[in-house]
Order: sequence, then structure tokens, then C-alpha cells
Amino acid sequence: MTDERLSGIALIVGSIASIITMSFHPTGQQVIESGPESASVRAAVAVHALAMFSLPILFMGAAGLSKYLQRGGRMVVAALTIYGFGSIAAMNAAVVSGLVAPGLAHRLAIGSDAANDLRRTLFRYTADLNRGFALVFVIASSIAILLWSLSMLKVNIGLRRVSIYGCFIGPVVIIAVLSGHIRMNVHGFGSIVLSQTIWQVVVGTHLTRKPHS
Repeated sequence: MTDERLSGIALIVGSIASIITMSFHPTGQQVIESGPESASVRAAVAVHALAMFSLPILFMGAAGLSKYLQRGGRMVVAALTIYGFGSIAAMNAAVVSGLVAPGLAHRLAIGSDAANDLRRTLFRYTADLNRGFALVFVIASSIAILLWSLSMLKVNIGLRRVSIYGCFIGPVVIIAVLSGHIRMNVHGFGSIVLSQTIWQVVVGTHLTRKPHS
């Protein structure tokens, strides 16, 4: 199997895992209000485990894409570096929501009003951490997609439409998030993941069709 094909498959598989993660991701309110053994807490653990599984796969695909676009020069190196930085933030977000928050749920089972108040406060704190890390990932990944798309236009690999889409969606997502038009909740982050998945799957499909390494 060629490097390009393997990288393309990684992008597609990682993107599908991301979509599944967001499709079954419970809202923060559902986790806060549910018991430690509830379906919402179990779902939070499962989807964040899948998210953590998808991150190295996506990065492997991103590394292969950057190798394929190496004629794009420093812009490609910058894209991979920024994406790697953002992936670390995404991993932190998944750990906080998928491991730390459920752990709190087990330690602070619903009891007295004081215990319930502490539980809600700690859950909201972990939710704030999650949103902060998610924001870093969204901005970093959007910049990376923009740089990769500019590189694809520069080296002319035959993906003009998706390259233009990447040049458009990258800045639009950043502006929408920083201006507050898209919030870092489940629905807002899910819409961003979907917009990036379209780009990743199209680019990944192109790579799987390359006959030579």
C-alpha cells in the first residue's frame, strides 16, 4: 500500500470517527444532571475514547498529506506544526470530558444539596476547560486547513474546488468562533467538525487514488 493511500484512509477513518463522536456526544447539561452510572456519563466516556482514538489517526493522515504537498514549502510545514499543536489541545479536551468529568461523577454521587452544588460547580469547571481546549483546536485546525488548501492551489494537484472551500471555511470558522456566532458547545463544535470533515474526506479520497508513493 502506498504512503498516499494509507494517509488518505487515515484521514477518512479519523474523520468518520469524529462525526460519530459528535453524533452521540451528550450535552454538558445532560452529564451534569445525570447520575454517576447514567447512560449520559457512559456515553461521554465512550465518545471521548473514540475521539482520542481518532486524533493520532488524523495526525497520521495529516503528516502524509504534508509529505504529498512538500513542494508547497514552508507553508506545508507550518500547517502540520499548527495542526499538531491543535491536536494536543483536542486530546486535552477529550481527557477532561471523557476521563476527568466521569471520575468526578463517581466520586460525587447525588446526595445532599451541598454535594449537588459542588458537583455542578466542578462539572461546569471541567466544561469550561473543555471549551477552552476545543477553541484552541478549532482555531489551529482551521489555520492548518487554510495553509494546506493554499498549498494545494500552489502545487496544483487537481483539487481546485476543495482547495477553494478550505481557503473559505478556515477563515470563516475562525471569525465565527471569535465573534461568538458559533459557540463552543456540542452543536457548535459539531457543525465545525462537519465542515472540516467534508474537506478531509475529499482530500483523503484523492490520496487513496494516487497510484504511486
